[in-house]
Amino acid sequence: MNQPALSSIRNIGIISHIDAGKTTVSERILFYAGEIHKMGEVHEGSATMDWMDQEQERGITITATSTTCRWGELWINLIDTPGHIDFTIEVERSLRVLDGAVTIFSAVEGVQPQSESVWRQADRYRVPRICLINKMDRIGADYPRCLEQIRERLGARPVLLQLPLGVESEFAGVIDLLAEQAVLFDEADQGRTLSLAAVPEAYREAVAEARERLIEAAADFDDSILADFLEGRPVEAGRLQQALRRGTLQCRIFPVLFGAALRNKGIQPLLDAVGAFLPSPLEVPPVPAHHPETERETEELVCDPKGPLCLLAFKVLADEGRKLTYLRIYSGTLKAGDSLYNPVRGCQEKVARLFRMHAHKRERLDEAQAGDIVAAAGLKEALTGDTLCRPERPLLLAGLSIPDPVVSLAVEPKGVDDREKLLPSLDKLQWEDPTFKVHEDPETGQTILSGMGELHLEVVTTRLEREFGVHVKTGRPQVVYRETISRKVERREHFHRDLDGKVHEGEVLLGLSPLPRGGGLKLLLPEPGAASLPPELLEVLRQSLLQASAAGVRAGFPLTDIEVRVAEIPFAAGVTTELGLRAAAQRGLALAAREAGPTLLEPVMSLELIAPGDYAGKVLGSLQQKRGRVEGMQTRGDVEVIRAKVPLSEMFGYMTELRSATKGRGTFTMEFSHFDQAPAEVLERFGLG
Repeated sequence: MNQPALSSIRNIGIISHIDAGKTTVSERILFYAGEIHKMGEVHEGSATMDWMDQEQERGITITATSTTCRWGELWINLIDTPGHIDFTIEVERSLRVLDGAVTIFSAVEGVQPQSESVWRQADRYRVPRICLINKMDRIGADYPRCLEQIRERLGARPVLLQLPLGVESEFAGVIDLLAEQAVLFDEADQGRTLSLAAVPEAYREAVAEARERLIEAAADFDDSILADFLEGRPVEAGRLQQALRRGTLQCRIFPVLFGAALRNKGIQPLLDAVGAFLPSPLEVPPVPAHHPETERETEELVCDPKGPLCLLAFKVLADEGRKLTYLRIYSGTLKAGDSLYNPVRGCQEKVARLFRMHAHKRERLDEAQAGDIVAAAGLKEALTGDTLCRPERPLLLAGLSIPDPVVSLAVEPKGVDDREKLLPSLDKLQWEDPTFKVHEDPETGQTILSGMGELHLEVVTTRLEREFGVHVKTGRPQVVYRETISRKVERREHFHRDLDGKVHEGEVLLGLSPLPRGGGLKLLLPEPGAASLPPELLEVLRQSLLQASAAGVRAGFPLTDIEVRVAEIPFAAGVTTELGLRAAAQRGLALAAREAGPTLLEPVMSLELIAPGDYAGKVLGSLQQKRGRVEGMQTRGDVEVIRAKVPLSEMFGYMTELRSATKGRGTFTMEFSHFDQAPAEVLERFGLG
């Protein structure tokens, strides 16, 4: 492939709740674009984008997969993301580098919990989106309810570009509201042939009303359309499209299309809409970067192949023991063999080889330019969120928001060989996944794995065995709590010791105050100019307090919802040392927190549970027994949708329990919501009762 024109590139992701059809849509996109010649199916384990063994076996996407395809003049870099909450980091890091996204909603289930999560993630990065309401051929398809949920739950403004031609088993195609014509998909050749027809008589009134609403939406972004609309003059499709594009790029409206991906309907118009409404790299706002040391000289990086080289490592893959790093190039031109500077790690890196990825297959490149997404081999130190640039022009980009793990699991190797390979293998898995953490329990000596959920840790232990040949025994998953305090306290700590003939001294006066739930850790130190302490010792103090907070004070869990204020730092030149200051800070924080009424916070999950109406009473009773708080119920046909908040500690093994209570017909999804006060029995278990 040649280097594409920047205006023709679309860097897009496909995001949604689990099982809404992301990978099926991706498979159809590759098929109609001519990249593959046979469509694989998720349920058969043959989808191109689900290339990992576990993805094929479980029928879910676990890791975000990148590929490239052509559609007419468009050059599409496509990332298919997971829908399961345990793999939310894959969505987070994909959205960080994408210019646009296709959000898929099921016409039957509507807006589901993970749909809300990925929508909020896209809002955070200001990613323009178009929406596909999929599964229009399924029994129970109800697109008006889905549109209403998009307005209510997501606070978004959907704008219909199409109307469906029939629903459920009658779904045959769509009516294009811009062109005012019907689009039908030929089932005989897997939907490759599209036929255009006049709008059926039965739909003309509905089309006229829908097109009027579409013109009203476009008029918000083009005054001339508003004038023509008010005076009754017709508005051609090209002007409407340009106005709607402006609104989409501003994230003020979200065009909506319809399809049934499994039945090969609606994909080609979706690809056309990607080109018509989602931005090229040239249309994305400049990316702010600053000098890694001063942090104040902000530079706006526009997408220019001749600009200063700046790229973000957004994903690292352990590929047969070697690192493969996925890169988004924001500015400049990158060539194989280039030397780069990593300001986050403070080291030099060398790009050995460059690739354009097609799922897990590679196409070798000599160079890549601003606006592109590629993979590089040879970067030994770079991790997710790191910036890479020229050594003579250091720049630093904003990193990623990485959620904290909420579930932990103890593992131990089965044999001697496994013991030697365990930690190196876990290191490689940590390269890939910033939400996966490993530490050793200081009391038991056990290796503890922490992650985002039971499935996340199950996938990790399976990968250990299959990919690294490490066999482990596992314990029961444990909840990762947080520690906090319940009252204000102030403490002065003075450290003085003579070691090897040198006096080490340090003194701090610390003030600790509890913060509201969700307040996190707030560290207040004097400004460098205002403190008598040299700047390097001030940094030592900051790091020491952060380390002490991460280690906890009573149960070994990180401190949160607490403000740590350094009120005084007496300094005596030649006497106050780094060791003395570090010891005073860490001991002072630990003792102060113990005086401040330490307590534990437990993770609480948002739950959406679907059960037949006949079993709703039994399900509600089980939630109450689990200290669940029901927040709402909604009837959808013959099933009840229950939304609740439930402590994570009560949810282990709940799927088996729910299936038993509903004769296999109930299902649920959950995601992390917040930390809240742990009950008395948990506090007693950790000696805090």
